[in-house]
Formats: sequence, structure tokens, C-alpha cells
Amino acid sequence: MAEFEEHPKEHYDGQRETSKSSSSITSVHVTALDGLVNVNSLFTIAVFVGLSLTVPGQRSLENRTACDAGNDVAKKLLAFEVVSFSFFLFSSLIAQGLKLALNLLNSRDVKEAVKAHINIKVLRSGMLASAFGSVMGCLFLMLSMVNVIQIRLGMLSCGSKYAVHSVAALVVLVSTALVAYISTAIYAFLH
Repeated sequence: MAEFEEHPKEHYDGQRETSKSSSSITSVHVTALDGLVNVNSLFTIAVFVGLSLTVPGQRSLENRTACDAGNDVAKKLLAFEVVSFSFFLFSSLIAQGLKLALNLLNSRDVKEAVKAHINIKVLRSGMLASAFGSVMGCLFLMLSMVNVIQIRLGMLSCGSKYAVHSVAALVVLVSTALVAYISTAIYAFLH
């Protein structure tokens, strides 16, 4: 933010910023939005893989009838997958909308291909909403994967060793990654 104050230049919308910092900020935002959309696309593929596993009456690999998941687990899986997909779609559409706005604003001035005059509060709010959608999508995807594990490896309640270890690894690794992602995003928004 200090760059905006060192060499101010007045723009048509009354915002003060430098030509150099504006162009670098715009390209950084477009790159960040591209990355968010790409990651959401990969997670959406995982959602559809999970949806393909919602087959009623499927037996677990545990070979004990008590470890087989019931229809309630398959229903939860389907519900979590749909909610996860909705959050990823929400996140991607907001990111694509912001990217579209930046690109349209850039096209107004041919000489400044990577510079856009933007309302930084709107951009930050949109990026925050998009990041929130991704985090919520990941949480619901993790919950759906727990149900996939229970359908394929056996219910956690029956003490299936493979199911318990898989769920523990999934929850620990995804939770750690989400904490790192949220911390980084908060740090980036505050500095």
C-alpha cells in the first residue's frame, strides 16, 4: 500500500495510485484468480468421482456385513458432494466475474494492457468471497470423502483399521492445508 503514496497519479475515478503499482497489482490479481479457478476445477473433478460411488447396496472391502454402509451414508455422500460442487461453482463464478471485469477494464486503454482502474474494495470483497467458497467446498468435499471411505473400506463404527487410518490422514492433512490457506489469505489481505 505504501507504493500508492510515493508517486501518486490522479485517475478518472478519483483513486490515487501509481502506474507501475497498478499494472503489477492487476496482473497479480488476474494470476491469483486464474489459480483459484484452476484449483476449483480439479476439486470439481473429485466431486464427480465421489458421485460415481453412490451405488445403493454396495459392499465394503471389509467382508463383514456389519461394516457395510447403509443408504443413509450414500445419501450423506450425495448431499455433501452437491453442496461441495455448489461452493466450488460459487467460488469459480465469482473469480471468473472478477477476471472478466479486470480484462474488460484493461481493454479500454490499449497502451496499458495490464493496468486497470479498479475499486480495490470490490476486488478484495470478491476475492474474499471466492476464497470462502473454495474453503467451504473443501470442507464439504472432505466430509463426502469420509463417506466414500466408509462405503468402500467399511464403517468407522465397526472399527475397520483401514477406514480409520484413511479418515485420520484425510482430516489431518486437509485441515492443515486449509489452516495454511486461510492464514496466507488473511495475511495477504491485511498487508
